[in-house]
Amino acid sequence: MQIADAQRDVRTIFLGGFAGQLVSGLIWLASAALGTWSSPRSAIVVLVVGGFFIFPLTQLLLRARGGPAALPKGHPMNALAMQIAFIVPLCLPLAGAAALHRLDWFYPAVMIVVGAHYLPFTFLYGMRQFLVLGGLLIALGILLGLYGPPVFTLGGWIAAALLLVFAATGRANVAAEMRNAAPR
Repeated sequence: MQIADAQRDVRTIFLGGFAGQLVSGLIWLASAALGTWSSPRSAIVVLVVGGFFIFPLTQLLLRARGGPAALPKGHPMNALAMQIAFIVPLCLPLAGAAALHRLDWFYPAVMIVVGAHYLPFTFLYGMRQFLVLGGLLIALGILLGLYGPPVFTLGGWIAAALLLVFAATGRANVAAEMRNAAPR
């Protein structure tokens, strides 16, 4: 199998990242809302615990639409996808340490971790939009941490908006690709 074919499989099955980014964006949205109107503790718990359910919820959403929910067994991109998935949970202790130092660094730190997690999606999906998404999350996380106002949830709201916008963008890009590839 050629790399381009394997990437097309990933784009097609996962809708250009739409389902995963939609689920992730909604979790960030719920977390930011809780941080704004409830407590930082509940916001952190929702983002961290909810993060562990992104892939299963993504699969549920993909199954609900009637398509495949995962790459086939033995697909050449499965190993890379698994490695990418473990970036976030392995780096979350760093975000926890940042939040212990300054609570309003929690979201910027997680933005940097999640942004780094999205960079290899560029190869996995064969879509440059993930460089943009990852770069924006990293840059905005750094800027908020260094220069942003001490507003606990600001990064949560920003990340939620970015993820939801890029979910729609990814879906639109793959839909256009599929229309253009369809026999006429």
